[in-house]
Amino acid sequence: MRLTTVKIGGCMAQNVVVLEKDPHVARSLVGGLHPHFSVDVTGSREELRDKVERTQPEAVVLNIEYWRLTDVESLHRDFPELPIVCTHRIPDEEMWMAALEAGASDVCPSDDVGNVLTSVLRSTALSRSAAA
Repeated sequence: MRLTTVKIGGCMAQNVVVLEKDPHVARSLVGGLHPHFSVDVTGSREELRDKVERTQPEAVVLNIEYWRLTDVESLHRDFPELPIVCTHRIPDEEMWMAALEAGASDVCPSDDVGNVLTSVLRSTALSRSAAA
């Protein structure tokens, strides 16, 4: 699923890649992120890696219910400046800490699209200020 790039304030919106298997959750995340970002959705790790390399997104949203923490570690190691926001249906403190230790910027409930958007916006702002 690829949404058209949108313009915000006269400039092209930045891209976010979402790794999500559940089509309902993917549509919900796209709906929440699309006003601020161009959004690519994928259901495979290989395609995610390809999209990250080709499009150099502002952030990745990754559902750790379907993917391993080693996927987060690998992405963080290979793309250290890329914010990774993890989602899960029922994130708990242990999972949150493990994801942060693996390199995630945050963990949010997958059905709390507002929280995911806030986390992506905050993470991308921090990433931009660290690069400056």
